[in-house]
Amino acid sequence: MVDLKQDVQYIKGVGPNNVVLLHKLGINTLEDLITFFPRNYEDRSKPKKINELSDGEEALIDVVCMTKMNEARFGRNKSILKMLVRDGTGDCVLTWFNQSYLKNKFQPGERYQFYGKVNVKYGKIGMSNPVFDKDGLNKNTGKIIPIYPLTYKLSQTRLRTIIENGLKEVNGKLVETIPDYILKEYNLEDINTATKQIHFPTDFNQYTKARRRFVFEELLTVQLALSSLKARYDKELDGIQFDANVRMSDVINDLPFKLTKAQLRVLEDIDKDMESKKPMNRLLQGDVGSGKTIVSVIAAYKAAKSGYQAAIMAPTAILAEQHLHEFTNVLSKFGIKCELLLGGMRAKKRREVLEGLKNGEIDVLIGTHALLVEDVEFKNLGLVVTDEQHRFGVRQRTNIVAKGANPDVLVMTATPIPRTLALILYGDLDISIIDELPPNRKHIETYPVTRNFERRVEEFIRKNVNEGRQAYVVCPLVEENEEFENFQSVVELAEKYQQNIFPEFKVAYLHGKMKQKEKDEIMQEFKNGEIQILVSTTVIEVGVNVPNANIMVVQNAEHFGLAQLHQLRGRVGRGEYQSYCILIFEGNATTTRERMKIMKETDNGFVIAEKDLELRGSGEFFGTRQHGLPEFKIANLFEDVGVLKQVQELAQKIENNDLKLEKEENQRLNKLIKEKFEERISI
Repeated sequence: MVDLKQDVQYIKGVGPNNVVLLHKLGINTLEDLITFFPRNYEDRSKPKKINELSDGEEALIDVVCMTKMNEARFGRNKSILKMLVRDGTGDCVLTWFNQSYLKNKFQPGERYQFYGKVNVKYGKIGMSNPVFDKDGLNKNTGKIIPIYPLTYKLSQTRLRTIIENGLKEVNGKLVETIPDYILKEYNLEDINTATKQIHFPTDFNQYTKARRRFVFEELLTVQLALSSLKARYDKELDGIQFDANVRMSDVINDLPFKLTKAQLRVLEDIDKDMESKKPMNRLLQGDVGSGKTIVSVIAAYKAAKSGYQAAIMAPTAILAEQHLHEFTNVLSKFGIKCELLLGGMRAKKRREVLEGLKNGEIDVLIGTHALLVEDVEFKNLGLVVTDEQHRFGVRQRTNIVAKGANPDVLVMTATPIPRTLALILYGDLDISIIDELPPNRKHIETYPVTRNFERRVEEFIRKNVNEGRQAYVVCPLVEENEEFENFQSVVELAEKYQQNIFPEFKVAYLHGKMKQKEKDEIMQEFKNGEIQILVSTTVIEVGVNVPNANIMVVQNAEHFGLAQLHQLRGRVGRGEYQSYCILIFEGNATTTRERMKIMKETDNGFVIAEKDLELRGSGEFFGTRQHGLPEFKIANLFEDVGVLKQVQELAQKIENNDLKLEKEENQRLNKLIKEKFEERISI
C-alpha cells in the first residue's frame, strides 16, 4: 500500500524551492498532488501541415529545421530568436522572446515537433514561443497535455513532471474508495485508471470517463456527509422545546405593517420547528427586500420569551448595526434586551457585553465573526441566526452552535438558488422560501445601456443627487489589470468622478482589500448622507440599507452573473423614492443581450437564478466567489447536473437502507466520508 499522506517534498523533482510553490497551491502531500486536477487540456496529439495552419489557432507541426538560430539583442537582457522550419507543404518562422538559452538547441537538418500559437501576416506563417520535442521524444508534444491552475514562478512543465513522478509512485497501488456495487451499477472507472487518465488521458473519451468517476465520487460524498449531518439533527439530537404559550402573533399584531402570506407561512414552519423536540435547522431563502429580517426578529422574540438567548450573525459590522436597530425597535417594548458585539469595540464596552451575556441580562446578541471568539459565553443560547449564509461556512455555523446545547438554527440568504442545487448545497437543512415581496416595495426601473450612453448616465446621476438622492456605482475590479484594459478600476473611477465629473459632490470608494474598519466608516458616512456617490466593488451586495440611495449603476455588467446583478439591484428601492438600476455593458454577443433583457424584464430572483443557470451553465453561476458552495475540486454543479441527479437518487437509496453506513458493502464510503469531512464538520 502506498502512503498518500507522505510529504510532497519527498517526491522526485520537488526540492526545497518547488515545495514552497506547491504549498501555495495547497499541495502538501502525495494525495494532494495526485488530486490536483488539471483545469484544461491541450490536444497536441495530431500534427497539422504548415499550409493548413490558420491565424490565431494553437497547433502542432512536425518539421525539419532549415537554418541556425538567428539572435537579435536589444536593451538590457532582451533578445529575439528566429529560426526557419519546413515540412513538405511550406515554411514557418519560429520566434522566441528573451530565451537566449535556446540559441544552440536546434540542429539544421534534424526533425522536431513544435506546438504554439500561429500568426499569419501578409501570407507569411509564423509561430511564437512554441514548446517542442526532438523527433520521437513526446515530452511536451504528441499527446494530450494537461494544463493546471498555477502559481507565479511554477511552470506547467515543472508541475507536470512532478505530477508524473507522483503518479509513478502510486501506479496501480491506490486503494479503491467507491464500493464495487456502485462502480458496477453506474459503470464508473476504477480509481487507478481514473487517476492516471485524468492527468494524462490517452484520448478525450478516456478523459471523460475518468472525470465522470471523480465528479460522481465528490458529489456523492458531499451529499452523504450533509445527509448524515441532517439525520443527526432529525433523529439523534434532542433540541430545545420552546414554550407553546409564547405566541408569535403577539409581535405580529403589534407591527406597524402587515406581513405577507409568504412571511406568515415561513413563520408557521419556524414556530413548529421551535416547539418540536428536534433542533431546528432551517434555510430561509428570500429575495432581496422580501422581509427575512423581521422573520428572524419574531423567532428571537419566541426564544427570549421562552427563557433563552438568541445570537444573530451578520457578515458585516454595518449590517449588524442595522439589525440591532431593527431588533431593538420591535423587541424593546416587550422587555427584551438586544446588544451588539463587533471586532473593534472598546475593551470596556466589550467586557460589559460579555458580562451581560454570561449572566443572562442580554437576550439577543447581534454581531459579526466576533461572536465566534472563544470568550463569548452565553448563559442559555437557544437560537442561532446566520444572515447571508455564503459568508459563513458549515464549520462557522457549527462553532457558534457549540456555544449552546443544540440550539435551533436559522440560516438566511438572499441568493436565490435553484432547488436542485439547494438540495446539495444545503443538504443538511430544511428549506423555506419567502416568494413574494411586501406590497410597499417599489418596482426598480432597470435600463441596460451601452458605453455610448455614459454621458447621459452621468447627467442622470447629477440630476438625482441635486434632488437630494445618492448613487452607487459598481465596478468589477480593484486595480488595473492588463487582461481587461476596458475595465475601470474602482480607485481610478472614483478619482475621475471626484476631480473631473462631479467636483460639486463628495465621492468615495470601497473595495474588498480595504480594512474592515475603513469600509465600515465609509458605509456609515454614505448612510448618513455625507457621501453622495459611492464607487464600489461587489462588497456592497450584501444587505446594506440606505433608503436615500435610489441609483445603482453597474459598469461592465456583462462580467457579472445575473444573480449577482439582481443582488446589486436590491441595494436600491428601499425608500420612498423611485429607484433605478443602470447596467452599462459592452459587446454584442447574443448571450450578453439575452441576459440584459432578462434583467430588464423580471425582478423575481428565482426566475433570474434559473435563467442564469440555463444561459451560462457553468461554475460562473455564482460569480467568482462561490456563494456557500462546498469546495469542489472537480465537480461543476451546472455542467454536472445529470450526475448530480443520479447521485441524489443513489444517496437516497443508501440512506433508506444504511443511514449510518455500517453495512459491509458501504465500509469504503464510510471511511472516505470520515477522511474528507471529519475536520470540516463534526459528523
